[in-house]
Amino acid sequence: MGTRRVNRELIYWASRVALGVFGVALAIGRANAESRDIDLATVLRLAGEKNLAVEMARERVKEARSVLEQDKQQLLPWLAPGVGYRRHDGNIQDVVGNVFDASKQSGTAALTLQAQLDLGDSIYRVLASKQSVRASEADADASRREVAATAAAAYVELLRAHAGVGVADESSRIAGEFLAQVRTAVDAGIAFAGDAVRAEVRAEATEVTRLKAREDTRVSSTRLAQLLRLPMAIELRPMLGEFLPVTLVDTNRALDSLVASAMARRPELRRTEARAAAARAARDGAAKGPWLPMVGAQAAAGGLVGGRNDGFGHGDDFQEYGVSVSWRIGPGGIGDRSRIRTAESRVKLAGLALEEERDAITREVIDARTRAETSAAMLSVVARKLAAAERLLALTRARREFGVGAVLEAIDAERELENAREEQVRVIADYNRRQWELWLATGDDKATGTGMR
Repeated sequence: MGTRRVNRELIYWASRVALGVFGVALAIGRANAESRDIDLATVLRLAGEKNLAVEMARERVKEARSVLEQDKQQLLPWLAPGVGYRRHDGNIQDVVGNVFDASKQSGTAALTLQAQLDLGDSIYRVLASKQSVRASEADADASRREVAATAAAAYVELLRAHAGVGVADESSRIAGEFLAQVRTAVDAGIAFAGDAVRAEVRAEATEVTRLKAREDTRVSSTRLAQLLRLPMAIELRPMLGEFLPVTLVDTNRALDSLVASAMARRPELRRTEARAAAARAARDGAAKGPWLPMVGAQAAAGGLVGGRNDGFGHGDDFQEYGVSVSWRIGPGGIGDRSRIRTAESRVKLAGLALEEERDAITREVIDARTRAETSAAMLSVVARKLAAAERLLALTRARREFGVGAVLEAIDAERELENAREEQVRVIADYNRRQWELWLATGDDKATGTGMR
């Protein structure tokens, strides 16, 4: 029996030493880590400036605009300056048909203005490229808003983690004070020694929770730093004064109004609409474009010198002009039904994608509003629960002071208070995250009180 008691005590003290070493290591790591204060406005600004997804979307816009410029330039003629040399030795045939032996050479220098334009293909390709630019711009806007919402949610999580440290510290303080009171009572002979052990177990449990809460702050900081492309070795410290319920979108608005707002503002819908318009332009290019002719024009001016054998005779200038108009019949031109059917299928697919996008946006708005309403209702519930837990702890302490209360009741009251505080922190964080989800779903482009415009 004595051996088992000794083993239990060894395990107990070994665990306390291990926790102490871990706590010291964590404290040293936190002390050595460089820290930086950050607020929501800074988070949103950095998310718009430095995030990789946003930068990639901007580059795609530049690419689409460059493609449009290239397509427009296909409508313009081009210059072709050049020089040439040509020599012939041996038989040659003249325009009449006589074959004779000749040795001659010639040299030219000319400036040619040339245009080769497939009107149907060029015009409709430019129209499609304009829609591609619209789609890429809308995609960049969608990426910017999504990154902003993601970064804001990560900042909310960082706030939650730091608020959790405060809750854990307060629970640890309460448990420590109660442990000291129980030990005093045991020493005075008015309390059972086992009560002190129970209080000590409770105090150590709060210490574990406190260490875990501090770990959450570091993990949350690293994730936010990654999103903002900040050095992840820096520990970000949020402004705890911002950890309050923030309403970005009023959930009392009619659902139809929220859905209509989303349909009018969501960049994802503009992107899909632009892609559908590009598909229609490509369809028109396949069906109507071949009926527009291919036009070619050329004007050249330069000089020509030449002569027999190895000599060059006197040269002089020359001018050449030419114009051509033609149509293409068959594959890739008039009567190419397979090309038209392919383009028609792409138009239908784009239309279906547009309908699918509208349905998805409607569902996102409904789901986001439902979650936001639930979180709003839970705010008042957890506030009442916290008030009740505080009253319970106060009543339990009062009973103990008059010698009626029990240690287990006091420990249970402490746990209820800790749970209520932790739940309030979690519900506030959930409420703010869901507000950002609703902001993203409804397409609002402003977040009042956040520094975002």
